[in-house]
Amino acid sequence: MRFALTREVLLKPLQQVVGVVEKRQTLAVLSNLLVQLQGGTLSMTATDLEVEMVARVTCSDGEDGAITIPARKWFEIVRALPDGVMVNVAVNGDRISVNAGRSRYTLAGLAAEEYPSTDETEVIERIRVQEGALKRGFESTAFAMAQQDVRFYLNGLLLDAEGSVLRCVATDGHRLALSEVELQAGPQVKRQLIVPRKGVLELLRLLEASDREIELEVGRNHIRLRREDVSFSSKLIDGRFPDYEAVIPLGADKEVRVDRDVLRASLQRAVILSNEKYRGVRLEVEPGVLRVVAHNPEQEEAVEEVEADTTIGGLSIGFNAGYLLEALGALSEDQALLLFRDSASSALVREPSHALNRHVVMPMRL
Repeated sequence: MRFALTREVLLKPLQQVVGVVEKRQTLAVLSNLLVQLQGGTLSMTATDLEVEMVARVTCSDGEDGAITIPARKWFEIVRALPDGVMVNVAVNGDRISVNAGRSRYTLAGLAAEEYPSTDETEVIERIRVQEGALKRGFESTAFAMAQQDVRFYLNGLLLDAEGSVLRCVATDGHRLALSEVELQAGPQVKRQLIVPRKGVLELLRLLEASDREIELEVGRNHIRLRREDVSFSSKLIDGRFPDYEAVIPLGADKEVRVDRDVLRASLQRAVILSNEKYRGVRLEVEPGVLRVVAHNPEQEEAVEEVEADTTIGGLSIGFNAGYLLEALGALSEDQALLLFRDSASSALVREPSHALNRHVVMPMRL
């Protein structure tokens, strides 16, 4: 087996797949990429047995074959090569020689037969969606996923598809993020799928802000995304996601409209004098003003006043500043709408013009 590609053409698929490879593996072969050349198409496969990525690129200069190549080493070599250089790769037994200009490298590979085979599982549903819209849905919600929570079903992102709407939902029990995405072709019946954290992070790297339509293939315990240049599949979390609609506060009719960037800057400054462990701030609402107040055990205090479009007054409620900042950062409009019910209830943060992206932040005692 041999093939030759310019550094730039080779680097793109390598960048797409290398993130899947874990630094510590139970099987040595999982530290490698399965590299196959067949019929003028070079494919690179990476898997950790939970998530799999296959990137493809056209290659007219080569001889068909298959080998596994150490992923990180090969990626670092190609990335460090000068722009425009032709990279020639030749396989001799389990040795891979990489020649580029005046650079020569020899890597130790493993036989392609040792690489775990991926079974083509049955597809029970196909969903079509605009790629850029799906990317925005993930970006608006992924930050709210739990990390290593004993409630394993929270360590991922829910895809709730029904009719022509796909809802991306994430929560860690302290805050919730929801984003609605329009589908080009929805499921036959309502589907709820929990994509694990690593799968979500890889999709965030992979998805592009394009108008092209992509297809999601849903199996009984996996989801697969297909694009011309890449395929991605992930096992699903087998669990029941909580009733997220019950978390969205009803009757939150106290509206506060503020400049999003001004409020973010005020929160970032005020949190400097908050309790380092809890990062709590108190929001005090008066007609025309939103006040951000922070204290710490040293009796230091920060007070930030933000001009606000509101007529309500006498409302005071505590929040984790980090959760508020992430919710505001996920919005796309210049203005942010904060909706409150009372001083003991969650706050709803969204764009003023629509409710497609909603963020619920639980209150905290200060």
